[in-house]
Amino acid sequence: MKLDAILWDYDGTLVNSVPKNIDITKCILSEVAPRLTGENLPHWLQSEAAYHEANHAAKNWQELYVKFYGMSEPEMLAAGSLWGKHQLSNTTPVQLFSGIDSAIQELSALPHGICSQNASTNIINVLTEAQVDACFKAVIGYDDIAQHNQKPSPEGGLICLGKMFDKLEDKTLMYIGDHEADVQFARNLQTVLPSSSKVISIAVAYSGATPEKWSTQPDFIIQSPRELISLCHSSK
Repeated sequence: MKLDAILWDYDGTLVNSVPKNIDITKCILSEVAPRLTGENLPHWLQSEAAYHEANHAAKNWQELYVKFYGMSEPEMLAAGSLWGKHQLSNTTPVQLFSGIDSAIQELSALPHGICSQNASTNIINVLTEAQVDACFKAVIGYDDIAQHNQKPSPEGGLICLGKMFDKLEDKTLMYIGDHEADVQFARNLQTVLPSSSKVISIAVAYSGATPEKWSTQPDFIIQSPRELISLCHSSK
């Protein structure tokens, strides 16, 4: 099996963005649901460990906000509309997970892409600072996709691959993520690609996810970036 490309999720897969996401969420709560701030701050926003647990348990960000943070549906919708603005203005540092940069460099012979619900500008800035931006041929963020076409809809994957290849036939690629929705995204992308192409779903557990508990199972689970290198080499 010849591998043609690697596509990545961003938050929780390439970078530990939890400190920034917690800070952003607190700021948004102060605007749309001040009743959930201060002493009433949800437990799930009081530590990185708690945030990871809630984030990986929720089916999507809407459920995270309503079921775990206690927002009403109108508050959740208002919060969603503010996320992009706060992502761009928040200056909390974000770093790649340990070993990610060396894994990407070691696999630089393959084109890499990103399909994320973060802002593409934020993503590119972090990749540039980490000096791995040259390995990424396409970065698709939430601002590149209509709201109703966000993951797990496959639209972002099609746009990403369209920037990487002239044709989508006869391609074998990996999509790597830390959430069950990333596996669903990979499966959905498979259904809209030519039948001669294949999408392999990789779930990462190094950021706190427990993929073995998911209803939709990935093809492979990796515990560290180094395992990805071995997996890709075995795919050649």
